[in-house]
Amino acid sequence: MINITVPELGESIIEGTLTTWLVKEGSSFQAGDNLAEIETEKITIEIPAQSAGTISKILISEGSSVKVGEIIAQFSEVGDATPSSQSKSDKEKIPSPSSKEAEVPKVEKSLDNQPKSSEPAISNYDEPTNNESEKSVPMSKLRQTIARRLKDAQNTAAILTTFNEVDMTAIMALRKKQQTAFQKKHGVKLGIMSFFVKACVQVLKELPEINSEIFEDKIIYKNYFDIGVAIGSEKGLVVPIIRNAEKLSNAEIEKEIINLATKANSNKLAMKDLSGGTFSITNGGVYGSMMSTPIINPPQSAILGMHSIIERPIAFKNKVVIRPMMYTALSYDHRLIDGKQAVTFLVRLKEILEDPKVD
Repeated sequence: MINITVPELGESIIEGTLTTWLVKEGSSFQAGDNLAEIETEKITIEIPAQSAGTISKILISEGSSVKVGEIIAQFSEVGDATPSSQSKSDKEKIPSPSSKEAEVPKVEKSLDNQPKSSEPAISNYDEPTNNESEKSVPMSKLRQTIARRLKDAQNTAAILTTFNEVDMTAIMALRKKQQTAFQKKHGVKLGIMSFFVKACVQVLKELPEINSEIFEDKIIYKNYFDIGVAIGSEKGLVVPIIRNAEKLSNAEIEKEIINLATKANSNKLAMKDLSGGTFSITNGGVYGSMMSTPIINPPQSAILGMHSIIERPIAFKNKVVIRPMMYTALSYDHRLIDGKQAVTFLVRLKEILEDPKVD
């Protein structure tokens, strides 16, 4: 028998949740086939087979917490005469899910077995209830981390939000004019995000405090621009990083956004895709948000919120005209960034976006 163990899960991560077995006991697999998926507080990791073989025994059930190095299953290599045999002493040493656990489907255990309280019945949304129309589902590692980090940001930083608006007429006209040639040349559509990423980088160069962070009693100024782009995946919000965005063209930024979004939606993001970041952008507009106050992604000091593009009447050269407008929001850590700098950021961003260029 050869043991299948939990691999390294990333820097400083020692445990995760075994969410899915991709094989069953007795099934065969080839080298490189993925055997199971483990969800950590940041990403989902697949466990590939190092050699061909047959699963002899699955020791850890789906939904269980596992630690790095823990044995989760055993297999026999191709050619082993006793692929599913196991000695009695081995069985006694290896823990297995209890029969009671095995009888009940994951996250759907009956709430009828909850202990009855002698206290009067009071609605409590923090406790499982015996209501047939309710279901208790364990919070994923990723969702737990999102909740913890966002609350930590609120508890630590002095977060304020300032607002402005951008007339998107010029960007939309430029996209329409150059879209066909741009897509033919680069193999990707000219989207809106690349304009915002490049504009943010330009303003961050002018206002270095917004691209910095507080560490103990020091301010760390970043002379590089790794921009986090918030992506809503099925498992929750992740913020993968566009590295050295100051060196990228519109086409390169658009391609990288597609690449990161594809990874996020297929659980292929690696630790290097999520680590670091000097500033973040989140686009609630894709869900129809008109206005929001985004929360800082620590240890960063600011985050830009984009919103829906909505045709609204505005005053232009003493006339009322209808223009495609977007509200923008900058949430910032007031411990480091003054209101003047935050307001200046959005004013400069507006100026750049309303006079767009493509490179």
